[in-house]
Amino acid sequence: MADPMTQSAQISSSQGLADGQNSTASSKDSKFSDSFLSSSPVSPQVQELVHWRDPKKSGVVFGTSLLLLLSLAAFSVISVVSYLLLALLCVTIAFRVYKSVVQAVQKSSDGHPFKEFMEKDVSIPPETFHKHVDSCLCCVNRALKYLSRLFLVEDLVDSLKLAVLMWLMTYVGAVFNGITILILADILLFTVPLVYEKNKKQIDHYIDIARKQINTIVSKIQEKLPGAKRTKVE
Repeated sequence: MADPMTQSAQISSSQGLADGQNSTASSKDSKFSDSFLSSSPVSPQVQELVHWRDPKKSGVVFGTSLLLLLSLAAFSVISVVSYLLLALLCVTIAFRVYKSVVQAVQKSSDGHPFKEFMEKDVSIPPETFHKHVDSCLCCVNRALKYLSRLFLVEDLVDSLKLAVLMWLMTYVGAVFNGITILILADILLFTVPLVYEKNKKQIDHYIDIARKQINTIVSKIQEKLPGAKRTKVE
């Protein structure tokens, strides 16, 4: 019969090993998430908005963008822009007249109510402009290179995927117009990240199952297509 002290030592060592493995796995997961967020093309400010870190700020941005898109769906772009600028002018003119009347009644010399904002430099520095232009140019060049690879059929399977996607988009275009798709995209942008964050394990499980099924189907197609490169859905 084993010594109780020996059994307790074995149990504690096994528990310590399990805890070490769990901590290692969690550290790997945290490192993976940190590296994913750092390599993500989305800026941290946008990530904070779509994950509702500040509910007030996210609510204002979501409500404003959704209201703007709904206005564009009901009216023309010229009408929406004109009404927005007219509303802004009405607010600023009314506030300027109100402050002028108050200053005349109180006989104060506070000056222009928007003096603080008028003194701010609103010009765009050349360095900032060139920086954004260069980043946009890199994205455009990368997209052009990828599109040329698809349309010149460098990889037959990828080109077939694009053809299937464009065929499906013809049906989407027959049902929705561009503004409707933008409205749906805006709603999904502010809801999907929050839902995914709360149900990450279940969603990742089903995504992994779907990825395995897609890889299996793609592998079968590649075996029947001569000259097709081996691709894998990440």
